[in-house]
Amino acid sequence: MNEAELSKPERSGRLSADDWAQAALDMIAEQGVAAVAVEPLARRLGVTKGSFYWHFPSRDALLVAALERWEKLELETVWGQLEAVPDPRQRLRALFEMVAHEFKSHVIYSELLKALDHPAVQPVIGRVSERRMDYLTASFRQAGLGRTDAQHRARLAYSAYVGFLQLNLQLHQTRMQHDEFEAYVEHMMATLIPSV
Repeated sequence: MNEAELSKPERSGRLSADDWAQAALDMIAEQGVAAVAVEPLARRLGVTKGSFYWHFPSRDALLVAALERWEKLELETVWGQLEAVPDPRQRLRALFEMVAHEFKSHVIYSELLKALDHPAVQPVIGRVSERRMDYLTASFRQAGLGRTDAQHRARLAYSAYVGFLQLNLQLHQTRMQHDEFEAYVEHMMATLIPSV
């Protein structure tokens, strides 16, 4: 569902729980976890609050559903696509490229990091981060690094990712121009992905 569809004042057809969860994710991306509330989402979706209560008993239940949706989409889109790449170095390159050019998921992740004190957010971020680290470590191992080196390289790659998000999304560092950003991504790949 794109932003134009989310801002429609009138809606035909019945909303699903997934529609509400996606709208909550969009709200998280735009305004953070604290902004997720039933009334603004109902207005955005062009429905009454009754539609919400048909699917969810509370705002927290909606937040949990939104976070589960985000986690599931990451599994399907990122990890699902990468499994088809047999060479571990090429898989790492594909991962870096994919991550470098997927913006909305990063904004959501950054907003969730700001809300780590929320009881629904912390376990999801914990699972997602652990899965990402395990995946990176396994990929670096498959690319020829020993266990310890692969763990260090995975930690370094993930720290670079989180740090870059912090610089750009939370500290509002001036965005790189397209060519400069592409050169940065290429440098990261050359630095972190073993050549042999």
